[in-house]
Amino acid sequence: MRWAMVIDLKRCSGCMTCSLTCKLENFIPPGIFWNRVYDYEIGEYPAVSRRFLPTPCMHCKKPACVDVCPTGATTQRADGIVYVDYKKCVGCGYCVLSCPYRSRTLYKEEKYYYGEPTLYDKFPDELRADYQKYKAGTTTKCTFCMARIDSGLSQGLKPGTDPQATPICVINCITAARTFGDMDDPNSEVSRLIKERKGYRLLEELGTEPSVWYLPG
Repeated sequence: MRWAMVIDLKRCSGCMTCSLTCKLENFIPPGIFWNRVYDYEIGEYPAVSRRFLPTPCMHCKKPACVDVCPTGATTQRADGIVYVDYKKCVGCGYCVLSCPYRSRTLYKEEKYYYGEPTLYDKFPDELRADYQKYKAGTTTKCTFCMARIDSGLSQGLKPGTDPQATPICVINCITAARTFGDMDDPNSEVSRLIKERKGYRLLEELGTEPSVWYLPG
């Protein structure tokens, strides 16, 4: 299987619920977003429309970030998910520079939202996934909420169908603009949407083969 996300640009309202729930779910430090939403305008005055482009990590099939990592900290799983092992990361920043989608951020120093650690900041490490145990001087990024996926699969749940096994940004999207599933399954919902709605990927000419697809707005 290869996990993929489909984002319907016609449905996206730019509310940024994906960005905020992602931060809450993953204890993401200040100044870092795993889910960015860019807004832009198309057309000419007075016929101008505002559009939105959500950009999680693309979890490329051929990720440039994996190729340039000198320590093997950036790894790709068999299911296509790309993640960072903070214990191996030395913060060189090569992966940040190599990513054409600006999906990575170097966590330079430990920061808290209110100056001093709150109960949220102090949430026990033993209850966090490894990728939620941030370490200053390392690179961090979206993981498709792989802890939710793995936990769900171990319970016999289906990612993309059962909320407990699905990325948090997908289940919290207020307009249902996001769909998640197995792209290697021709009968999955993501495969159907890509085929029927002529899904496309960003910067396909680079040959990275992203796992995030967009439906025309």
